Amino acid sequence: MLRIWLVSLAALLLGLLLAQVNCLEAADKPGDWSASVKFPDGETPVKLFNGHDFEGWEGNTGEGGTQKYFTIKDGVIVARNEKENAPKVSNYLLTKKPYRNFRLVFEGKLAESSMHSGIAIWGKKFEKDAEKSSYQGHLVMFPSGWGFYDLYRRNSIYRDDGRAAKADNKDWNRMEILAIGNRIRLAVNGQLVADWSDDKPELCEAGPIGLQLHSNSVPQEVRFAGLILSENPKDMMITVK
Repeated sequence: MLRIWLVSLAALLLGLLLAQVNCLEAADKPGDWSASVKFPDGETPVKLFNGHDFEGWEGNTGEGGTQKYFTIKDGVIVARNEKENAPKVSNYLLTKKPYRNFRLVFEGKLAESSMHSGIAIWGKKFEKDAEKSSYQGHLVMFPSGWGFYDLYRRNSIYRDDGRAAKADNKDWNRMEILAIGNRIRLAVNGQLVADWSDDKPELCEAGPIGLQLHSNSVPQEVRFAGLILSENPKDMMITVK
């Protein structure tokens, strides 16, 4: 009788342990952090990516005969190229809707190669060397070459002072972009790593959000998850510890 009771107790404890492990793994899935962020009262968070298809987006997804650089796997947007189809021009998966003042929380991971990626904002779809899904505007770069770039205009406009590189965990980075007026703030893994104002506010216009696959000559892969946005946000960071 005691033996049966001990076996039952062991089975129960094992079940509880496995359940706890499964819960921890589930809580750590890409996109879960973004979904857990509490936006301030008065802000309405909207999922830019539904986790299933590219509704609300346009770009090189293979549809309409386009080059297939962007796919979806396990609820994550994957931007990838092989050596045989390496892009000569950086291209972007773009929201069909333009945004001006917004807060964006998302998770990003560089899975292969050391080439940076980024989130393009405040610009427009741009054709370059027959690539119709490039971008002219601001780029918030990650996770290598942290900084801000002005695509097809001024080039580098802000270089990381070391805070972003220090906050980079070399895996899934949890990020918040707050773009208001001519000011861009970036938080990485709970740390404010950049606070920069553009001295040319006339270049800060409403535009689509773009996910970058950089031009390259080798296989590369970058992943995006979460992508939750609110418009006309309060002037405060919400993920900084």
